[in-house]
Amino acid sequence: MSTVNEPTGWVGWIGFAGIILILNGVFSAVQGFMALLGSNTYYLVSSGTLFLFDVTGWGWWNIIIGALLVLTGIALFGGATWARIIAVILAALSAVGQMLLLPAQPWWAFIVIAIDVLVIYAVTAHGREVKAA
Repeated sequence: MSTVNEPTGWVGWIGFAGIILILNGVFSAVQGFMALLGSNTYYLVSSGTLFLFDVTGWGWWNIIIGALLVLTGIALFGGATWARIIAVILAALSAVGQMLLLPAQPWWAFIVIAIDVLVIYAVTAHGREVKAA
């Protein structure tokens, strides 16, 4: 039987959340660099609707968010309380952002939303146990 201060096997979920945040950050930064190096507009036709995106601003946004995600993921391994709070905020923003991409990339958006929900669960349900570990 475990006490509040003793970590359980579920503390591995925080490691999962940290690794996912780092990977998500690296992927976001790579997407941002590709957006800056590639053409300035992105066109997509879906169900007869034309979507036009200016990718320069989106590229810089992804680079900044990517760096924040990597730093937050690394800080999660140390059990920092601020990292848990920022991780939940960034995962929630990521999920909301993916909802905007549902018409263009539904499968990818659903996968990322599901992973964001798992990260939020891991950090909120088992985040306190990292300090004890």
